[in-house]
Amino acid sequence: MHSYLVFSEEVRAARLAGKPVVALESTIISHGMPYPQNVQTAREVENIIREQGAIPATIAIMNGKIHIGLSDEELDLLGQSAEALKVSRRDLPYVLSTQKLGATTVAATMICAELAGIQVFVTGGIGGVHRGAEISFDISADLQELAKTSVAVVCAGAKSILDLGLTLEYLETFGVPVVSVGQTAFPAFFTRNSGFDADFRMDTAEEQADFIQTKWELGLRGGIVIANPVPESDAMPREEIEQITRMALSEAEQQGISGKAVTPYLLAKIKELTGGRSLETNIALVKHNALAGARLALALHKKR
Repeated sequence: MHSYLVFSEEVRAARLAGKPVVALESTIISHGMPYPQNVQTAREVENIIREQGAIPATIAIMNGKIHIGLSDEELDLLGQSAEALKVSRRDLPYVLSTQKLGATTVAATMICAELAGIQVFVTGGIGGVHRGAEISFDISADLQELAKTSVAVVCAGAKSILDLGLTLEYLETFGVPVVSVGQTAFPAFFTRNSGFDADFRMDTAEEQADFIQTKWELGLRGGIVIANPVPESDAMPREEIEQITRMALSEAEQQGISGKAVTPYLLAKIKELTGGRSLETNIALVKHNALAGARLALALHKKR
């Protein structure tokens, strides 16, 4: 398996020096934001992690290899290429064997992070059970990956375009703990409060690290959701985002958009309907998560 891994010079040096490394996904670059904000945000997020004393490792598939850490040129390629495929667990062997360019989702990034020995992964928001899943059966592979892959995922909760009640029920069924930071409420990406509570509240990286280490030492495999709400100054009103989401979902249905194309379409539509404010919120929450993720990686590193 490890023959597929290629480490950047920075990440290789961090591994040799025993420094903590934080994984970052690449679909947020290729499918989550427009150019050039996507590449600019990726670089800023990486720098936030470095400033905290950890090393960032943005993950992508290139030339038949899993790249753990990307150069500036590789980030630019992902940010501008229309050829980058959105890669989940199902897609990994295809994109690797055909040597196509691939941007990793939450699920694929978790797999690659675990292969590389990285325990903490920072993203924007996890996928989940889509609205209308009782008919479409559209459930993100992120949830199953969280059930079996031992990586802590720092996010701003689940994307508000989802059925958040069913998403939390699914995670509970598969024993995935959901930890909220600074509040009991489970955040919903653009908004701080989904209307549902997380399983546990843990405000400090040290508390989170103790919890995570205890889980894995007990042999309880699988991930942990560290739900870090978007800062209040950057959050969008819950009622507004819900109304806009319903409009975007209706348009997606009318246009026959389904499967992995749904989330990028909805995020782009919400950006359009909010006059760009949702993109600003998206960028703010990813940076906020990078800070929390770096601190968690450092706390776990100290415990080791």
